[in-house]
Amino acid sequence: MGYKIVYMGTPHYAREILQTLIDADDMDLSLVLTQPDRPVGRKKILTPPPVKVLAQEQGIEVLQPSRLSEEGIEEAIQNQNPDFIIVAAFGQILPQAILDIAPCINLHASLLPQYRGASPVQQSLLNGDEKTGVTSMLMEAGLDTGPMLGKIEFIIPKEMRLFALMEQLTRDACMLTLSTVRNFEKITPEVQDESKATLCKKIKKSDGEIGFENAGIIYNKYRAFEGWPGIFAANGTKFDALTLVDSNTVHHAGEICSFEDESVIVGCTKGTLKIGILQPASKKAMTAKAYCVGRGKNVGDPIL
Repeated sequence: MGYKIVYMGTPHYAREILQTLIDADDMDLSLVLTQPDRPVGRKKILTPPPVKVLAQEQGIEVLQPSRLSEEGIEEAIQNQNPDFIIVAAFGQILPQAILDIAPCINLHASLLPQYRGASPVQQSLLNGDEKTGVTSMLMEAGLDTGPMLGKIEFIIPKEMRLFALMEQLTRDACMLTLSTVRNFEKITPEVQDESKATLCKKIKKSDGEIGFENAGIIYNKYRAFEGWPGIFAANGTKFDALTLVDSNTVHHAGEICSFEDESVIVGCTKGTLKIGILQPASKKAMTAKAYCVGRGKNVGDPIL
């Protein structure tokens, strides 16, 4: 028996789940909704979301409403008579009129009720969590508040950064999507424990700014902010290729402790970091050692 699916999603994570549904013999994709095309990069080139590109390649109808309350959207979904509406990183709250059409299943990249909201994967890394995962949930009017249908947990390696973790969770979300739909009639939804609920905010560029107070916190920012916004000092110097040396030794904030090959060991008020690459504002990236040699910096000097 085939399941008739209407799908809603926007970024790469959602694209991979859509691909999984397309590849499954028992899933019939009749309509895809995604965000409008957005200007991207310095040249502000109008760019379609990854989900739209894939859906159009497969000849699936695509709608791109700025708001789901726009005229005709509810009717377009209703006309498909879907068995399920699957939602993954769509970026809009679903109005009740759409929630009432068919069971709406959301694939959220955290172990709910932890990290409801916009940046659950980054938040998990920022907090240095030992584990995270993906939750499928039955959607209701609130933000990620609906009863849970299934979970896949993942133990996070201490060196793992955002892109690799996102890849892992995307694979798990693809598996969980299929198992949730196929077993839907047998699943007893589990109400979320509101006392354990946490909310994460949308990340801003300013979140990437660091001093050299706490090495552990800086290292977790480095893991969480891979790609964007990265980590950088108040003067715009960017840091890359970081390793956490230790979390507890005491130093002057930002002092050079030693050199190791092309890297520099930098002390924080609490803990020590090894930094491999620096990029001063408006200049090319270079090895940390080359940066220090070029500025005549030695052990005991501040890195900036």
